[in-house]
Amino acid sequence: MQGVFFSHLKKLDWWLIISAILIAGFGLTAIYSTSLPEGDFFNFEKQVIFFVAGIALMVLISFFDYRVLKNNSYLILILYFICLLLLLGLFFFAPEIRGTKGWYKVGFFSFDPIEPTKLVLIILLAKYFSMRHVEMYKFRHIVFSGVYVFLPCLMIFLKPDLGGVIILVAIWLGILLISGIKVKHFLILFLCSLLAIGFAWSFLLKDYQKDRVLSFIFPYNPLGGSWSQTQSKITIGSGMIFGQGVGKGSQVQYGFLPEPHTDFIFSVIAEEWGFLGVSIFFLLYINLIWRILKIAIESQNNFPRLFASGFAIVLIFQSVINIGMNLSMLPVVGIYLPLVSYGGSGLIGTFLGLGILQSIKARK
Repeated sequence: MQGVFFSHLKKLDWWLIISAILIAGFGLTAIYSTSLPEGDFFNFEKQVIFFVAGIALMVLISFFDYRVLKNNSYLILILYFICLLLLLGLFFFAPEIRGTKGWYKVGFFSFDPIEPTKLVLIILLAKYFSMRHVEMYKFRHIVFSGVYVFLPCLMIFLKPDLGGVIILVAIWLGILLISGIKVKHFLILFLCSLLAIGFAWSFLLKDYQKDRVLSFIFPYNPLGGSWSQTQSKITIGSGMIFGQGVGKGSQVQYGFLPEPHTDFIFSVIAEEWGFLGVSIFFLLYINLIWRILKIAIESQNNFPRLFASGFAIVLIFQSVINIGMNLSMLPVVGIYLPLVSYGGSGLIGTFLGLGILQSIKARK
């Protein structure tokens, strides 16, 4: 038994694991730093617990044979409908925090059902398109798969959570492209997306969501909606080459940077670690993505290939948007930085996905 255990561990991608741990380490130091001004380390302590639990779950899931998911459509559908029920339950059982019902509260902990929904949706779409890759020329498969995405998107949008909707749509479009969608069909989707954006802007988006976009396009009022991104750019610039050191960043310690432990945690890292630290951070992220794509490339069939690609899409998309928000290159839409931003649901959800990838790697 012991020999089987160690033999399995040898099959895991340890470069991927080390990269994930080091990236999360950047996040932990940043959350610790944001806790210093008020001397309240409760969030930091919870994040450490989530981190340890995530590592343990990643290793545990790696022993699970991913082919159980690949070969059991009913199990995938059950997980999908559980996610829909969890999203629906937010409207009845979740407390309202800053105008949104986004998390279940269980004692001191919060649970965001969007995180398991992202993972289950990747699994579902990987299963759906792996069975139909030779029929991707048929537009009905795009429509049917879009229904699977539309249902959770509708409930997430009504929370309201625009960032969550963007991520789910990105998963769908990314896996469609990898599966081999026809150019004509992609152009139709692009046109429909433009129409949907116009409709949402006119009738669905709330004023504060529009303000975030307008503040990005017209950053004329530093005390208005663009205040957060203005402070974020100042924070990043103050890090210069070598950084000001952990716990010594003036923008963070004097409270100028809003939401430093979630949306703008990258700015904290840039201020404290400087250009050199950020360069190391980017290299770790690039290595993480490459190791995931390597698993996809080396997979022997479409299901693990599509799952690994879909998971890489999530990490790339969320990271690009979050860092773009911090650099004022994109509007603020409330998307966290994977493995880095504070939040147990996101951290554990990412490690669960990495655990499935390790299961694929160990059984290729």
